[in-house]
Amino acid sequence: MSEVCGSANRIAGSSFSIYPMSDRFVEIIKSSLNEVDTSKVWMKTDDVTTTARGQMIHVFDVTKAIFLQAAKTGEHVVFQATYSIGCPGDSAGDVYMAEDNLAQNASKSGLIDQEAAAKFSLYPMGGGNYMDVIYSQIEDMKKQGVEVSEAHYSTRLDGDGNRVFNGLEQVFQQTEEQGSPHTVMTVTISANSPSVKGGK
Repeated sequence: MSEVCGSANRIAGSSFSIYPMSDRFVEIIKSSLNEVDTSKVWMKTDDVTTTARGQMIHVFDVTKAIFLQAAKTGEHVVFQATYSIGCPGDSAGDVYMAEDNLAQNASKSGLIDQEAAAKFSLYPMGGGNYMDVIYSQIEDMKKQGVEVSEAHYSTRLDGDGNRVFNGLEQVFQQTEEQGSPHTVMTVTISANSPSVKGGK
């Protein structure tokens, strides 16, 4: 590929799927989407994933809101996503880059009291030592009441769903702001799981 990853507009994106472990999964997904304002992101759903693109703040705002709206039903819900910023080819999302930085769903999401568990892996592509940034953000998450623990090939987060998502957004944003030309983060988040933490 002749193009170098990097965009003057710094379009962020997320390719995600949400899995309600319920025979009401269609109802849960549709009702969650109806509760979320997606007007500040470009979104497209196919038979595998949904893709959201736009400013970083709005991509995280929308994906967090969709997860929390589904999780508040009390059903076991799993959310899987890949977040990315810095690759070319996102011109279809450019129109959304002029939006303001007011997160449309923040107030509604903030009212949802939902415990969640997450595992994430962060991949700053393009060199540089980003471990200090990652460690610093992890310490900030701990101060916000998120439990952080090691896991194979990832870092585990346990705590309030809003705080977990906010921590993920912050570590992603800070890595990008430290000069990573292309940053990728993979995330799996679970709520209302019948499994015991660390269970076999």
